[in-house]
Amino acid sequence: MTFSGVASNFAGVPLAFAFIATLGRTGLVTLLLKNLFGLNLYDQGFSLYSFWGLSLTYMFFQFPLMVLVITPALDGLKKEWSEAAQNLGATNAVYWRKVALPILMPSILGSMILLFGNSFGAYATAYSLTGGFINLITIVIGSQIKGDIYYNPGLGYALAIGMVFVMAVMMSIYYILRRRSERWLRQ
Repeated sequence: MTFSGVASNFAGVPLAFAFIATLGRTGLVTLLLKNLFGLNLYDQGFSLYSFWGLSLTYMFFQFPLMVLVITPALDGLKKEWSEAAQNLGATNAVYWRKVALPILMPSILGSMILLFGNSFGAYATAYSLTGGFINLITIVIGSQIKGDIYYNPGLGYALAIGMVFVMAVMMSIYYILRRRSERWLRQ
């Protein structure tokens, strides 16, 4: 759990530079794979500065956050439910499919919505890793408002309002799912 707590908060510019030092063109892992195994990731089509590289970087702090958010729901599963399922002849797989997963589903969906909101609003990691060459809504808003090349603050503000609306919908759904899961997971 300690790693999850640290990794989920390790985002932004430091995370981007850590990934550049690890998986960039002259990164540690890239050079090790090239020198030890003759495998050049960049000749194979991988690029840390692309959509897939950014996705890999986001996964580094999103998966630990998911672990932190979903662990209380897993701890809320009562041992009596498993014992009751076994007494009725259910296998472990049937218990997870018919009892535990339906109880955990609101928490899992709520966690996914929370992670979507977290990645949807992330700006620093994406901008520092890609230099603004990937069209994420946060990067587009930033370029429209600060006006380097594209200066259209009205469009930036409109996109920001749209983003706030999407986040409000996501948080409303998360609140509904959280209330639903709390009904089952009360101690």
